[in-house]
This record gives sequence, structure tokens and C-alpha cells, in this order.
Amino acid sequence: MTEAILLVGGKGTRLRPLTVNTPKPMVPAAGVPFLTHQLVRARAAGVDHIVLATSYLAEVFEPYFGDGSALGLHLEYVTEQEPLGTGGAIRNVAERLRSGPDEPVLIFNGDILTGLDIEALVATHETSGADVSLHLTRVDDPRAFGLVPTDSTGRVTAFLEKPQTPEQIVTDQINAGAYVFTRSVIDTIPAGRPVSVERETFPGLLASGAHLQGMVDSTYWLDLGTPQAFVRGSADLVLGHAPSPAVPGRCGERLILDSATVAADAKVSGGTVIGASAVVGAGTRIEGSTVLDGAVIEEGAVVTDSLIGAGARIGARSVLTGAVIGDGAQVGADNELRAGIRIWCGAVLPDGSVRFSSDQ
Repeated sequence: MTEAILLVGGKGTRLRPLTVNTPKPMVPAAGVPFLTHQLVRARAAGVDHIVLATSYLAEVFEPYFGDGSALGLHLEYVTEQEPLGTGGAIRNVAERLRSGPDEPVLIFNGDILTGLDIEALVATHETSGADVSLHLTRVDDPRAFGLVPTDSTGRVTAFLEKPQTPEQIVTDQINAGAYVFTRSVIDTIPAGRPVSVERETFPGLLASGAHLQGMVDSTYWLDLGTPQAFVRGSADLVLGHAPSPAVPGRCGERLILDSATVAADAKVSGGTVIGASAVVGAGTRIEGSTVLDGAVIEEGAVVTDSLIGAGARIGARSVLTGAVIGDGAQVGADNELRAGIRIWCGAVLPDGSVRFSSDQ
């Protein structure tokens, strides 16, 4: 068995207002906290012990997952008192690991939805004799990511953070956020201060002559850092485009959780999730969206590619496209919200008060 570190300490600032009350890995995707999909896939790959590196709203994780036994795992939790970055978070939980100095430790981020073959990454690490192995994926536009060129054997030759000019874009391979470290390498990360694996640890190891191996796996991969990406990821899980044994039901056009009420003539499609105790009124159309627990969509509303927070209410005949509605917000009847507009938790929009869109 392989053990793992799961980095779940980020504040999820780009996902607000979804993350005002809930840490990003605990926001529901396809009917369960997103973190559930990662834990279950790790368990299926043979991982049995996972240490969660927590920080923001750290108190939410353990009451939900407990010791992990319900998932066939042993979970432990370590909370950062001050933000330590990716490398610092890894080093901060090292004392909870059980692996010997030459054994592999899987490390992955709590905001990446991927079909990565975890066992293949571990096997690549072991057969190549690498100090660190990285999951790499290919993207059409790599400017927002860290580029990782490799030689003909897959050995990493450089780390290039977020290049902007054509001359700097020397590969379409990016760091996909999952790694295997040889256990002893983790102990070389400085303790007690912020450290970035992308900007400090990996370049430092490379400069010292360490062996860093890349494995390109171009199966499904999505960074869930924005509301639009999160909604898309949830829909892809429901549609079966992204693999997860944790989806609570059959893959298909919709996932309607127990205790939800959906009118007979409502049209729910495109991987939409209707959460527990949510209510969907007559004549509504909901496509490619996530409606969280206890939300109400009144009659005739049209909701597309949007996320409706827990306990929120969308008034009759309102039209939402690419909108994010915070927990408990109230959108009155006959409003039109488009182009990425975000309504804060608990906000109230009167009937017919908004007929414009915002990308702010």
C-alpha cells in the first residue's frame, strides 16, 4: 500500500462566495463533497493512509470524514497555524507518515479533478528510480500554468512558471498537481516557513542534480479553481466524462438526490445536480448546473451553467446564465443574471431589480 498527503488548506478565494462558509474541497460536486471523489479514487488505487494538510476552515473536515473507516481509509488531520504554501504544508505533516525513507508517498491537491492513473504514476516513480515524479498533462494554452519540459526518457529538464511570450512556451506539458516523493526527500524541505514546491522545492532539487521524472497522462484533468470550472467538473462527473466511484447514482443527464422535489414538467439536463431537500418548480429549465441542498428554484426559472448555493431561492421566471448564487441568497422573480455575476451569501435582490449582467 502507498500512503498519501492531500493538500486541502487553500482559502478558495476565486470560488467565493461558495467558499465563505465551506472550504473548497468540501463544496459539493456531483452530490458529495469534492474531496470524497479524491479519497475514493485514491483508495481504489491502493492507498490506505492519507494525511490531510488543512488550514482554512479546518474544523469542517474531521466531523464529516472522521477516521476514514467508512471509506476504507485511515485519515489523519494536521492544521497549519499559519499558511505554509504547498511545500511547507507537505513538510508540516511529515511526522505523521509511516513510510520508510526509500518508499513512495503520493501527494495531491484538493482542487484538481482528474482521471489520473495513480498506480501508473507510482510505478513510474519506482521503475525510474526518481526522487520525485510528477503527473504532467498537455493543454492548448499553457500560459496560466507551470511548464515542465522533459527529455526523451521523461526526465524533467526545467520548471517554467506561467510563461507569457511565445519564446517562453517551449512545451505544452504542465504540472498537473499530483506527485510521488521518495519519503526521504520530504525531509529536505525546510520546516516552519512557507515553501512553494513549484517555485522553490522542484527547481532546487533539479539544480542539485536530483532525478525528477515526468509522466504524461492526458486523461481527464480540470483545475476547479473558478466557479465556472467547478460547475463544469460537477456536470462532467454526473455525465460520466470524469471517472469517480463516489457519484451517488448512475451517470446520466441529471442527478437528483433523495428528498429533492422536482416538478414533473421541469427539464433538468446537462449533468445538473439537484441537492437534498431542494425544490424545483413547474416549468423550469436547468442545464449544466449545481443546485445545492435546500435551494428553491421557482416556477418558470431558467438556470444554465450556474451554481445555486445551499438554501438560496431563485424567483419565478428569473434567468441565470453562468451565475453563482451564495448560500441563503434570495433572487426575486423576473431577474436576469448573466456573464459570471456573483450574488453574495444572504443577499436579497427584489423582483425585477436586475436586468443586466456583470463579469466582476
